[in-house]
Amino acid sequence: MLNVSAAVRTLDRDLHDLFGRRLKSVVAYGAIGPTNVATSTLAIVENLTADDLRACADRVTSWYDAGLDTPLLVAEEEFGRSLDAFPFEFGAILADHQLVSGVDPFGGLRVEPADLRRACEVQSRSHLLHLREGYLETQGRSDAIADLITRSAAPLAALVKSVARLQGSPSDAIEVAAEHVEHAAGLPRGSLTEVAVITTQKPFPAERAREIISGYLDAVGKLTNYIDRWIVNDR
Repeated sequence: MLNVSAAVRTLDRDLHDLFGRRLKSVVAYGAIGPTNVATSTLAIVENLTADDLRACADRVTSWYDAGLDTPLLVAEEEFGRSLDAFPFEFGAILADHQLVSGVDPFGGLRVEPADLRRACEVQSRSHLLHLREGYLETQGRSDAIADLITRSAAPLAALVKSVARLQGSPSDAIEVAAEHVEHAAGLPRGSLTEVAVITTQKPFPAERAREIISGYLDAVGKLTNYIDRWIVNDR
């Protein structure tokens, strides 16, 4: 279970002050680190106006200072219709969130497997294209390749978690999800895992980056083809 920090509780009170009874739900998601503390929030409101956004903007700095991400604000009427449009994003929140206040907006809802498969394919193809483009832009410099790999780690981690969830093997541990996807897609062991577990807390070794970049590019290409051929059996 995600841990809801004092900072999230403060943000929740701020949103209640701003929206009053129009605030229907606040959920926390996006856990960071071994403490499993969520840093991201989703708020469902009855309606959302430009004045509401301006009022929230006035408090964003204090939320940042508390270590939180910008809250995701969604109008109540929009929310249910957004699941098929953003299955990758909402699927990740649905799979791992904690209700902070109000009614759980995900109660009785699910992301359709076919929608998630399409979203995974789009994300994977986008990841591959940007990775190739980024590699060209490094001009072969080891330090630039290391930076590229580090920046690609979080999007890759989100992708492999969604693919694992699509296959019925969800896991909070990125290592477990990445290893599952490697096995399912017939990829070399560690070809995704080594990158997916990278954090920005320390620089990735430049020498190691040069060693793995070819295998990483190849693995993402094969993963994209695998997702493209994947047939969803809706259970």
